[in-house]
Amino acid sequence: MSDEGKFKKLWGGRFSADLAQEALEFSESTAADSRIIAEDIWGSQAHAIMLAECGIISEDDLGEILRCLQEARSEYEAGRLELRRDLEDVHMNVEVYLREGAGPEIGGRLHTARSRNDQVVTDTRMHLRVRLLDIRAAVADLQETLLQRAAQHTETVMPGYTHTQHAQPISAGFWLSGHASALQRDQQRIAAAYQRTNLCPLGAAALAGTSFAIDREITTRLLGFDGIVEHALDAVGSRDFVAEALSALAILATNISRLAEELVLFSTYEYGMIEIPDAFASGSSIMPQKKNACIAELTRARTGTIFGRLMQVLTSLKALPSGYNRDLQEDKPPLWHALDTIDSILRVFTPMVQGMVLNAERMRELASANFAAATELANFLVRERGLPFRTCHQIVGELVGTLIKEGKTLDDYERVQELLSAQGQQLTIDEIAQVVDPTACLQRQVSLGSTNPEQVAGMIQGLGSSVAQTREELAAVRNQLQQARAHTDQIIQHVLAGSPLSECEM
Repeated sequence: MSDEGKFKKLWGGRFSADLAQEALEFSESTAADSRIIAEDIWGSQAHAIMLAECGIISEDDLGEILRCLQEARSEYEAGRLELRRDLEDVHMNVEVYLREGAGPEIGGRLHTARSRNDQVVTDTRMHLRVRLLDIRAAVADLQETLLQRAAQHTETVMPGYTHTQHAQPISAGFWLSGHASALQRDQQRIAAAYQRTNLCPLGAAALAGTSFAIDREITTRLLGFDGIVEHALDAVGSRDFVAEALSALAILATNISRLAEELVLFSTYEYGMIEIPDAFASGSSIMPQKKNACIAELTRARTGTIFGRLMQVLTSLKALPSGYNRDLQEDKPPLWHALDTIDSILRVFTPMVQGMVLNAERMRELASANFAAATELANFLVRERGLPFRTCHQIVGELVGTLIKEGKTLDDYERVQELLSAQGQQLTIDEIAQVVDPTACLQRQVSLGSTNPEQVAGMIQGLGSSVAQTREELAAVRNQLQQARAHTDQIIQHVLAGSPLSECEM
């Protein structure tokens, strides 16, 4: 290779001076580009095959180009291909590797009918699509864990909350499966982001297409894309697929953060409903008794950084004119950071949920202690006495107010009986005990999607089927991408063996 700093920029023909060192350091993107080396090589291979198939370069030149690109791929996979900062980006690094291996005459032909503008967005889409599949698989892992835990606790009663105040009795299975249900919408959002990500911009060139008679369908198939971003100007200048992916990740992080918040609260002494596994908690340097839910706390905090990455990209995009602008170089660092962050959250959160201990006795104690069954008592009066609900709400509200003043609860059956009798409602002790029993409250909920154990079991089964379907979809999509890679490799090996390109199926 040429000595670093002496290499003539491949775009430098119009310039009388090389890029200033300060400007190079400010503008180079090799650190971010290190993520997309494999995609850039694959994209270059597909582009070269397409050029030869269309008669734009010779098959002899194609063979030499593919040979050098295969060497670059092998060097990368062996961990020996390092990007030179003086070459600015991954595209120039790969092209220089090719030019120095095949010579400038042959190596210089690869960039025919393409631009770094369509290259970089193609590479980004190819890398992002795989990461989105990985995240969906990790979300499925968390869903399965939540559903497994939920299935064990369909009749484990606990207080449900609104406004962070006791509301009505629910089951722990209802609580856990509720979070799995929210994650199913995250699966749908990420799947939709994948659909708009897995479209091929290659062939758009700089912004206006090209005067060479290329075949964009060939590169689309060889690279495993589902379709083409047809409009060249839109293809190189749009990054809404990045913003959409970040938005889906931000909402996913929000849903996980809400669960994290409950794990922090429910594991406190005051709640005492769950215990975080020791392996996912930490202590204090000064207070020896402390056990802190630090992993859940960090999840809450890092959710905010994903929001920030979304806003960073949206702010970069909001005032850009059409076509490619160098501002778009700044899309990848926030995208990579958000992907890495949500990946780390999912990898640590799933085993933490798997190992947490639910304190069923404490859950039931709390469900009975603070009038969570009051709504069901009002409902009983509506059903059994034919009174308007608002009348029953008033009766029970006054009853609760009196009990609070006296330091009593609904479990003080005799006092409850007296107060109801004073309002003209005669209930036996057995009736009161049955009505306000938290477990019985679960059983009486009969509406679709309620906390009734049978309803919860049905929802767990339904969500489990959705997760299984997700895994089938992911396997099919991964297989499609693997087949595209294998198809490209078959053509490469065919060409390198000296066989004519016409024998290959495109």
